[in-house]
Amino acid sequence: FFWNCTTNHSQIIFIGLRYVILKSLIMSCGKNVKIGTNVQILSWENLSIGSNVSVHSNCYLDASGGITIGNDVSIAHNSSILSTNHDWSDYTVPIKYNKLKYRKVEISDDVWIGCGCRVLSGVVIGKRSIVAAGSVVNKIVNSNIIVGGVPAKEIKEI
Repeated sequence: FFWNCTTNHSQIIFIGLRYVILKSLIMSCGKNVKIGTNVQILSWENLSIGSNVSVHSNCYLDASGGITIGNDVSIAHNSSILSTNHDWSDYTVPIKYNKLKYRKVEISDDVWIGCGCRVLSGVVIGKRSIVAAGSVVNKIVNSNIIVGGVPAKEIKEI
């Protein structure tokens, strides 16, 4: 019930309640974690979140294959982090019924993921990196890099 609650005057109360719920359900949770409204999390037990992290409204985190989020990370609204993918190697059944492949996602410290991004399974995002809004990240992102686009490519070093 409290997961999606918000009001103009008491949003801080609901952020606090979401934090208490989150801390009790996930693998590990640091201090000062803010979870926005309408955030969907699958496989809570495979999610680890550091300190000073914000996951803004309408994000989707599929931690079935494991997701680790470091310290000082901001994930802007409408972003998705997926640790699974469909295997399509069995031609005797439709793709959607093929087995899932599980690959952990790791987001290092001091990362900013812009709004509307997709981070796909198996990705590691290095320290102090930025993912531009609307990007689809399907490969490893080195530290101190800005990436953007579909698929995400290096824009510049920072």
